[in-house]
Amino acid sequence: MTDIATLLEVGGPVAALGGGAAYARAKHPAVYWSTVGLPVSTARLLGSYASVMEACGLTVAPSRLRVLAVKATTNREIRPVPPRRGIIRPTTTGLRIRLRLAPGQEPADVAASAERLRHAWGVHAVYVTTVKPGVVELRLVGYDVLRRVRMPRKVDSGYLRIPVALREDATAFVRDYRTMPHQLTLGATLSGKSMYLRHLITGLAPQPVALVGIDCKRGVELAPFASRLSALATDPEQAAELLPVLVKEMEDRYDLIKARQGIAPDIPDEEITSDIWGLPEYERPTPIVLFVDEVAELFLIATRKDEERRDEMVTQLIRLAQLGRAAGIYLEVCGQRFGAELGKGATMLRAQLTGRVCHRVNDEASAKMALGDIAPEAVVAACAIAPERPGLAVAGDTSGGWSRIRTPYLSLGDAAETCRDSAHLVPDLPALKPFRPYVPVRPVESPAPQVQPRPIAD
Repeated sequence: MTDIATLLEVGGPVAALGGGAAYARAKHPAVYWSTVGLPVSTARLLGSYASVMEACGLTVAPSRLRVLAVKATTNREIRPVPPRRGIIRPTTTGLRIRLRLAPGQEPADVAASAERLRHAWGVHAVYVTTVKPGVVELRLVGYDVLRRVRMPRKVDSGYLRIPVALREDATAFVRDYRTMPHQLTLGATLSGKSMYLRHLITGLAPQPVALVGIDCKRGVELAPFASRLSALATDPEQAAELLPVLVKEMEDRYDLIKARQGIAPDIPDEEITSDIWGLPEYERPTPIVLFVDEVAELFLIATRKDEERRDEMVTQLIRLAQLGRAAGIYLEVCGQRFGAELGKGATMLRAQLTGRVCHRVNDEASAKMALGDIAPEAVVAACAIAPERPGLAVAGDTSGGWSRIRTPYLSLGDAAETCRDSAHLVPDLPALKPFRPYVPVRPVESPAPQVQPRPIAD
């Protein structure tokens, strides 16, 4: 009886501790990683590093000098040499460690063994990045950071650099318009595409940038941000009037560049390689970011009479995508569906959009249209996005790289309030004034009437 009582006394706290760890792992993975996962994974890594590297085929034969030294000093067995390991640096989401590759190894060898390393060290994922020739960094992620998105505290943001989502390797996905001027963003209803758009607009709102919107859903997506928009078109007819104005603005900026740099006026715009960033700051035009929501509406026609207008709008969009970067005009093209069947010019427009972000889509053809030409394996990842995870997307670019990202939640009210607070930053662009959206004045809340106390009768 005494032994049973002792076991119950000891087993109770152990069971409670195990239950608490299981609860923390399920509900608060960051807390679990900091208290349990980090020390356990670190111990596994330190204790099994050499054997795991050998099992993964990441070791090489030792040098002759090393062999002679081992034979002269000890009787140990001469074993293959793993990559030299650097200092283990813990983070709030995992571990970081640098490896110096042995002669004859390349980063692709380590990347090919990432899945084996993940299982050997008991972490959620392992990612490999090249630091410099001969040195790679392993980023071990302890848990699924995309289940509950928390953006990093330190993000490399700046002018026209907007952190909009979290990558699966726990780093921030930054939308850099200077590096990637144009982007195609696709997503079905309730996939998180609107949330992605909100983060872009609220990130650009406090910056000296002109925001222009084309929202053919009668403005329901972009109208809440009207106080910060320099122009807004809410149907194809208005878009057909706005796009020529943007093209004319682009041509005027090219003329400014020519005049400043002494380029002959008869030189075609396509042959000018410089941009507005080479101009003095006092002469530099304000950058323009054009948001096109539901781009398919610009391609669709109801009658043959609309076909000419459609062709003209698509041609102007393609011109802006081809030549707009040097003039400081950037495109953010969004839609639920985008395919070659939209009509003439769809494939050509897509080819000019360097960045690609694909949320959950309703058909594989849309995922192929977004990612198939840059990273075919990313199409499978985009088609596997579950409806239960809104905001999850696959981001890639024409360099062939891609990764999963997820946008944190941002309410429409908070996004609209940010735009209202930045309304004074709307730049003065005379060409866009006719398209400036009407912003109703917010009613001033009157104070509640004070109720006078009734006199007490004697």
